[in-house]
Formats: sequence, C-alpha cells, structure tokens
Amino acid sequence: MKKLLFLCCALLLLVACAQKEDNTKGKETKGDNKMNEQLIGKWEGNIETPNGAFPIIVDLQKDNGKLSVPAQGDHPFKSITYIGDQVNVSINLNGSAVEINGTLKDGQIEATFQQNGGKFPLVLKPFKEQPEQPVTYEPLKIPVQNGELTAALQKASNEPSPVALIIAGSGPTDKDGNSALAGKNNSLKMIAEGLAKDGIASVRYDKRGIGDNQSLLTKEEDITFDQYVDDAVQVINALLAEKEFSSVHIIGHSEGSLIGLLAAQKAHVESFVSIAGTGRPIDNVLLEQLKVQLTPALLKESTDALASLKKGELVKNVSPELQSLFRSSIQPYMISWLKYNPASELAKVNSRVLILQGTTDLQVVATDAEALKKGKPDAELIYMEGMNHVLKNAPADRAKNFATYSDPTLPLHKELLPAIQQFIMNENRD
Repeated sequence: MKKLLFLCCALLLLVACAQKEDNTKGKETKGDNKMNEQLIGKWEGNIETPNGAFPIIVDLQKDNGKLSVPAQGDHPFKSITYIGDQVNVSINLNGSAVEINGTLKDGQIEATFQQNGGKFPLVLKPFKEQPEQPVTYEPLKIPVQNGELTAALQKASNEPSPVALIIAGSGPTDKDGNSALAGKNNSLKMIAEGLAKDGIASVRYDKRGIGDNQSLLTKEEDITFDQYVDDAVQVINALLAEKEFSSVHIIGHSEGSLIGLLAAQKAHVESFVSIAGTGRPIDNVLLEQLKVQLTPALLKESTDALASLKKGELVKNVSPELQSLFRSSIQPYMISWLKYNPASELAKVNSRVLILQGTTDLQVVATDAEALKKGKPDAELIYMEGMNHVLKNAPADRAKNFATYSDPTLPLHKELLPAIQQFIMNENRD
C-alpha cells in the first residue's frame, strides 16, 4: 500500500502540541566503542516524505535531548542511546512512537526517521542559526479565553483603511502560511505585505498551540474547532473598535475558510474571501484522500471511526497506522469539526463573499468551490489557472507541485492579490 502521508493528511490535522516526557538517560557501550563526542550538539535536516521535505531540528545531548519542529514546538526524547558513531533516539510524538537512528559520517548524520511503520530518509547537518528577519508588522495583544492572543498588524500607508483578518489553514500552519509539515512558503505573509501596498491593512496570527501563541494550548485534547472560531471573533471585535480602520474583512485559507465564515456569522464584517476552502464536510474530504493511501482494512476502520466521531462518540481502539489521525487527544477536536458543513454554513453569511480556487490545488478541488457557490449563489467564484494550495503558480505534477510548498522565493499567483484587493476595495458594490 502507499505509505500514509507523514503525520497523515497534513492539511487536515490539528497542531501537535509539545508533550512533557521523562527523559531516559543516554547510554554508552562498554569496552572501546565509546560514544563519539562529535555527535553532541544541534543538527538540522529535512525528512524526505512522499508529501515533500519536512524540516526538523534535533538537539543531541549526552543524557537527553529534544526534537524541534518549526512553529510547532519541542518534543523531549523518551530515550537516547549512543554506540560509537551511532545514535538512536525514541520520542513519543502525540501518542505516536517515533525513532531516529543515525550514523555520523563525514561531518553529518545519515539517518532514518520511523513513525507508524513508515521509514523515511533523513540527513542531519550541523545547525546554523539563521539571521533574524526584519519585522515589518506591529504586534497586537488581544484578550481571548485563558489569556492574550498575539497577532501581527500589517498597516497600510493611509488611514483610515480597510483591514482584513487573515486566517491560516489547518495543522501547524503559522501566521505566514508556513507549515512544520510542509515547509516555508510565506504565502500569507506575502498577502499581508501585498495588501498593505494596495492600501489594505491586515491582521494575522498563529493559532493556539503554535508559534507566538503556543502557551495558549498546553493539552491537545483541550482545543475545539469552536475555540478557533471564538478567537477569530475576538480579533474581529477588537478591529471593529479601532477608528483607524474604515471596514473589517476576513480572508480565510483552507481550514481558515471555515473558521472565517463561522466567525462572519457572529461578528459584523463587510466581506469574506475564501481561498481554497473546502465546501464539503471534512469527513468526505478525508475519506477521499485516504482512499488512495490505505489498505481496504484501514480504510474501513477510518470510515467507521469518522462515522462514530460524527455522532459525537469517541473511538477507543485505533490501529497504530492511524494514530496520527485518530489518536485519543485529537478526537474532541475532530468531533467539533465534523459537525459543520461549509456550504450550508456559508449560506448564513450576510456579507459579500468571494470564492477563490486554484486549478492545480492538490488538496482542495473544484468540487469544493462549486459546493460553496451552491451554498451561496450570490457569491463570486473565480478560478485561478495554475494556482496550487499554497497560492503559487505550480504544475499539476505532484512532486513539482509540492516542491513549491517549501520555496519562499516564489511569488504569489499573479492574479491573486489583484482579485482580493479589487473585491475588498469595492465595499459599496451591490
């Protein structure tokens, strides 16, 4: 069978929260085969998965260490063992057993990354600190449940100006559109900066458990989809109270589309833009993806699990191969997510609506855009020829398409920003 994509369906999974684990002391072999001290230190590399390169940082210490995932957090080792030039690490990654086994050779560690029966090549090189990028936005602190949400305000040159709340997609995707599972592409950062040049301010933020707002979520089982919606509503209300903004708008990408359209029902916004938003219940989308990845037995188990979760029932027994999708800690979130049908929810939005869909999107397809349009017949639907899920121009070829997910040098699709800018600035259109 085709291996289940790393952490399974990156676009559809909740952020993996860092878990506290007791470290097991590192071990050295007896006799002359002592640990090579050159292994100690921080290493970085990309796990080569069928879904593209997945960046990680591994901090090897003599008696412990941690796995770091950009924008996602740190995961302490469960155990670490050194044997000469070899190192073996085990990690409990949100209920999923992970092992990294590597050998030091020519200044780098040639390793394998194993998870849920999948084995992926990994080359670790000495970690190099990256220079800090200049901050072009103004930080905001917005009161939310259990604390404050840190957000980034990208100001326009003129005031008062329209302001758009940009909501990122699923999984560990940060405010810039970069995912620990897929790489750095800066798609949402580019939208914010591009709109600012066109006279539209914007606000974007890391969701609970990610990046700047990692402290707002300590246990994965505590988050629900509705909490994400409530956070968005709080941000909108804060923007509505500011005199420097002439109107408030929402731009939701992927899962952020559903979050945004639900928030638009609860707070007054002038318009809503859905980019690559699913138009069907998420169980339909998941099963469509899993059909090409799973054995018949695992597909049936997934179908049954989703049916139970959709009825609000927890699933007790989950095969190891499906832990990344149906681990117990993520099931409350799945239950809260499965109850929504995006198309029927969009029908409840009173604001103007623009639906944008790329023709080479490998994750969300035209069927979803058409479903949204059917739910909101007066919405404007625009297909972006050659635009993929990370909003870049990309071919339909799977490998070449996914390569754009980790290339921040590529510009946005040339028609994307003009379409959004024209839609938002035409506030008084019927």
